[in-house]
Amino acid sequence: MKKEIGVQPALYPMPVLMIATYNEDGTVDVMNMAWGGICARDMVALNISRGHKTAKNLEARGAFTLSVADVAHLDESDYFGIASGNKVADKFERTGMTATKSSRVDAPVVDQYPITLECSVVEMQEQPYGLRVLGKIENVLADEAVLNEDGKVDPVKLNAFAFDQFQSGYYALGEKVGQAWSNGKRFM
Repeated sequence: MKKEIGVQPALYPMPVLMIATYNEDGTVDVMNMAWGGICARDMVALNISRGHKTAKNLEARGAFTLSVADVAHLDESDYFGIASGNKVADKFERTGMTATKSSRVDAPVVDQYPITLECSVVEMQEQPYGLRVLGKIENVLADEAVLNEDGKVDPVKLNAFAFDQFQSGYYALGEKVGQAWSNGKRFM
């Protein structure tokens, strides 16, 4: 029997995404966000509030990078969600992480994250529920360490983690349990 638990963002898993932008003075800002993802083959959609430092940076620079957080950098990634760029000027520097300027867009690439999407802002939509940012994926960078022998990202090597909206936990991902567009064929 199912029990009603009320209205809540009850989806799992939620990706843990790191949005990196440049501040007006050229320093790096990184924000942890869970409400976003792929919305087309070469597009991402991010849902953030207008008050974030990142929103101001997106508007000013028209670019960002979007990285998948990995277990090796869970503490730093969580910190990027705890500390506000509006209040902590040296937020990125405190973690000891480093960044390199993207060659494709006006945004930093956090060196320690294993996969990064370099994106340009296509549209910033004011919605009743917050700011929706549509970004075009201009390129994807992946550490060789997370690629398989065919040059594709191996989710096990990626060692990403997901956000649990039910209990505010993080859970490691990686065990393959099936093959997409194959397991369901028995019902055809």
